[in-house]
Amino acid sequence: MTERTALKDLAGGLVVLAIAILYYLAIGDIAESSLADDVGAGGLPRILAFVLAGFGVVLVARAIIDGALSPAARASTSAPPPTEDDDHVSPMPRALGFLAFGVAYVVLVPIIGYLPAIALLIGSVALYEGAPRNWKTLVIAIGGALAFWGIFVKILGVHQPSGWFF
Repeated sequence: MTERTALKDLAGGLVVLAIAILYYLAIGDIAESSLADDVGAGGLPRILAFVLAGFGVVLVARAIIDGALSPAARASTSAPPPTEDDDHVSPMPRALGFLAFGVAYVVLVPIIGYLPAIALLIGSVALYEGAPRNWKTLVIAIGGALAFWGIFVKILGVHQPSGWFF
């Protein structure tokens, strides 16, 4: 990893930590209902804030560890040396692709229902990331959708949309 990447990870990790802290402070305003369970209305947002903070800590730690490597140790790693083109690759098209998946999911869920929509999301993201077009990818998409349905609908009791067609 280059010094430039380590600095980006450090800055990104600190920004993510700041967002997690601000998000955690903002969810303190969520009103508790007398009908709330043990977790309450703020339970999931708190978990998300801690997960986000965890990602920030991992990024900061990674930047510190990679920045602490001496040039000799960095040279002995098996990673190929960076080329000039590596610094000019924009992650924006890839991020826009993932955003498109999220938008398509939100649009399709009320129409086709949660189970088929989540299966399509898992399968299409896997194919977008380079998974082979074979029966294994199909089984993983359907199995993942069934697992999420079991977790959210059956275990947690979170109602998911059934859709117009299903």
